[in-house]
Amino acid sequence: MIYGYCRISTNKQNIERQIRNILKAYPNAIIKQEVYTGTKTDGRKTFESLLKLVRAGDTIVFDSVSRMSRNAESGFQIYQELYDKSVELVFLKEPHINTATYKKALSNNIKMTGTKTDIILKAINEYLMELAKEQIYLAFEQSEKEVSDLHQRTKEGIETARRNGKQIGRQHGSTVTTKKSIQAKKDILKYSKDFNGTLSDVDCMRLIGIARNTYYKYKAELKSESMQG
Repeated sequence: MIYGYCRISTNKQNIERQIRNILKAYPNAIIKQEVYTGTKTDGRKTFESLLKLVRAGDTIVFDSVSRMSRNAESGFQIYQELYDKSVELVFLKEPHINTATYKKALSNNIKMTGTKTDIILKAINEYLMELAKEQIYLAFEQSEKEVSDLHQRTKEGIETARRNGKQIGRQHGSTVTTKKSIQAKKDILKYSKDFNGTLSDVDCMRLIGIARNTYYKYKAELKSESMQG
């Protein structure tokens, strides 16, 4: 079986690009997707279930190594575990660390001669294996560094904005206006007996379909607005 794994960090991001790239290379791939933020692989339920699902001879395709892991240690560990399980790994943007490439590097061992020279040849083979492993680890390490750099740039950007006197985040006591809140407030004004309606708070909440805390928050804001008006 061929599986394609796609991941985005928030619902605001678009996962279609990853899906499109994988299906272009592997049209029969079964797509597994999820929304998960963070560098750790623990907690990614879809990915964890996929790891339990795959068998020897199966293939997992990623758009990039960062979709598999953005933590060098855990990413490399999972790579080795899947490799030992004979699961093929494909990284569309980093084909140099595909398991097929890794296998080729390991199979290209220099043949022994049966002489004292074999001591040197064995050392060369071991070096080539370690070099192949290092390339894989570096790919995950680079992915981890990208996250770290992004967090650092965000932190520096916030600090720069603060120094320039810009407000970061919401001010205490400020309200956020959305289409949903506007409509809810209209309904409260229309149906609540404290305004223009005849319904109790409980019936009003049930009719509008909003949570208790949200309802009383909107109601307090409406009263405050009427007093200011």
